[in-house]
Amino acid sequence: MAIDVASLRLCLVTDRGLAGGRSLVEIAAAAARGGATMVQLREKEATTRAFLDEARALKAALAPLGVALAINDRLDVALAVDADGLHVGQSDMPVAEARRLMGPGKFIGLSIDAVEQILRPDADAADYLGVGPIYRQQTKADAAAPLGVEGLRRARSLTRKPIVAIGGLTPENSAPALAAGADGLAVVSAIVAAADPEAAARRFAALFG
Repeated sequence: MAIDVASLRLCLVTDRGLAGGRSLVEIAAAAARGGATMVQLREKEATTRAFLDEARALKAALAPLGVALAINDRLDVALAVDADGLHVGQSDMPVAEARRLMGPGKFIGLSIDAVEQILRPDADAADYLGVGPIYRQQTKADAAAPLGVEGLRRARSLTRKPIVAIGGLTPENSAPALAAGADGLAVVSAIVAAADPEAAARRFAALFG
């Protein structure tokens, strides 16, 4: 595995639509100062060139802070900017194939939105699993039904892989997810849409003591 569990503790997942016109780079840097340990760049509508430019700018901002950059879905962008890792979903390139193309020293995460997916080869090949949504959330129109904390607990019982919980997380409702076995939290709106992303990240980071 090319990433340690400490780097998975608090992952900021970007969403341009929630940024209120603010720079994603500035939001991510603020979150990193507040305790974010990884940033996952998720761009569903950007052109490839715009995606590349954003990824390069993010990497330049995060590298001096020791914060890992993962690219969501787009292996080509991850390769082009030499990102630290890639995060894929159930309908994206198989993890084993992505790993062959990414080469050594890079990490790959896999989204899990149904507990039984943990038993598939893709999950075994991934470095970590993004499990959720835990709670109902609004950032993905095609999001699966919430797994709930009990679903997360079942997922934890089926794998020794690091688990990052995602979906509707706030500083107030994340403690049960950690108690159910999540190694880290992936947060979208509660940080991206916050008036003060650094303070918002700090509230999540405080959950880890």
